[in-house]
Amino acid sequence: MRREHVTIGRKTIGYLASDPSTPASRQRPLRHVLFLHAFPLHAEMWARTLEALPEGWSGIAPDFRGFGQSTLPPGDKHRIIDFAGDMIDLLDRLEIPHAIVAGCSMGGYTLFEMIHTAHNYVAGAILVSTKATGDTDEGKAGRRAMIERLERGGVGAIADEMLPKLLGTTTQRERPDLVANARRMMESNKAETVKMAINAMMERADSTSLLAHMNMPTLIVAGAEDALIPPAQAVGMHEAIPKSRCEIMTGAGHVPNLEQAASFDALLHQFLEKL
Repeated sequence: MRREHVTIGRKTIGYLASDPSTPASRQRPLRHVLFLHAFPLHAEMWARTLEALPEGWSGIAPDFRGFGQSTLPPGDKHRIIDFAGDMIDLLDRLEIPHAIVAGCSMGGYTLFEMIHTAHNYVAGAILVSTKATGDTDEGKAGRRAMIERLERGGVGAIADEMLPKLLGTTTQRERPDLVANARRMMESNKAETVKMAINAMMERADSTSLLAHMNMPTLIVAGAEDALIPPAQAVGMHEAIPKSRCEIMTGAGHVPNLEQAASFDALLHQFLEKL
């Protein structure tokens, strides 16, 4: 795995890239997975997953604008559709015409926007701990309250609030190393980036009507202990998406690829090897 950067116009996108275990060939060209991270983490949440891809697959995990090693472009308004545009720009720069796209939480919201605006780039979808619905009035009020806490206490206050929700009870009890790593990722992000992302998620479009038209192979994964997005959301998406498979992972919360890495990798392998 390696860390790369590309500059496109006025923005720089940092990303992690896997080292494919086998080279491309005429008989079986190299295929690609684009991994989109959750809020308020960054691309490093996918580091282990990138290293565990099956033969013939290459993975890239970008930092969304402002997160990790990506810059925040000028402007006061940043939307989920802008996140999606950044991902399309990155795929174009890397000469990747289409990819399997895996999005966790905020990454899933971005994946829905990619499907809505540029579906030809998405050969298959992996929806992890996410939902198609937009924010309710209650949800928006919660995000505004989060912004107030951010302005009072900084990113550390957001980490204090998010950690018990982001990680399942099993992880919190048994994996202090993962709890510490998640906190480190959160606190490495700038307050202005965290605020920008909260606003972008609050104002995102409802993608429910898109589900019935998602004709690409789709894997839906949720953690049984997810305190942020209940697993029932995953079941609902599975019922609406024609070619989908749904897996609820025990012992995992909102980031199952970190909390139950071996089981998540096995699901990913099964899905990719059938394509």
